[in-house]
Amino acid sequence: MRTPIIAGNWKMNKIVGEALELCRQLDEAVANSDVEVVVCPPFTALASLNALGLKKVKLGAQNMYFEEQGAFTGEISASMLVDVGAEYVILGHSERREIFKEEDELINKKVLKALEANLKPVLCVGETLEQRKTGDTEKVVVEQTTKALVDVKSDELANVVIAYEPIWAIGTGETSDGQDANEVISSIRRTLAKLYNQELADQVRIQYGGSVKPDNIAEFMNQSDIDGALVGGASLNVKDFVGIIEY
Repeated sequence: MRTPIIAGNWKMNKIVGEALELCRQLDEAVANSDVEVVVCPPFTALASLNALGLKKVKLGAQNMYFEEQGAFTGEISASMLVDVGAEYVILGHSERREIFKEEDELINKKVLKALEANLKPVLCVGETLEQRKTGDTEKVVVEQTTKALVDVKSDELANVVIAYEPIWAIGTGETSDGQDANEVISSIRRTLAKLYNQELADQVRIQYGGSVKPDNIAEFMNQSDIDGALVGGASLNVKDFVGIIEY
């Protein structure tokens, strides 16, 4: 059995005080949940949230660079994230791919560095609306998954979480339906089985992301291959985020 994982990607939202208040409430509300709960705030809030001593909620970052240190203005390293309590890091998010032009080879370097530093990557894959309309969804996500996992060892794979996020559904209010999302996620799992083996593929948790809310989470979590959600806007509100986790 794969433990469900619900992660909140706050993106560029919440100053430190707001982050502290949200996480205090969240940690108390989900104290008895059997779901793994992760929040990924802006970098500026990580150290303060780590100092809270959260009991249930785990911390993640929204990005990192693959170099350990050096002249990389504006970047942050894996060891810096570990130092402020991060256990997870989102890599390859569509906004990084689309806005900041990150390519698969760069994302692969980040995945390898995260694993080396004992950070768990949340690897995002997903297609654009144009790719979906041309019937290339499976081709795109299989290619993104395969390229991101180059040189990832078999004993490291279980520490990777994959998030299928159709780009056209992120922040738009549009969502894939549960069955469609499950078919794509099943194709990702088949890809893992080809790259490694079925036993390892069955251990990897694969989330759905894209306008997930309390009123549609059931549609996704009732599917055979979906193990959780990467939540955007709804994770900025304690009531909504708890509603998703409690399902």
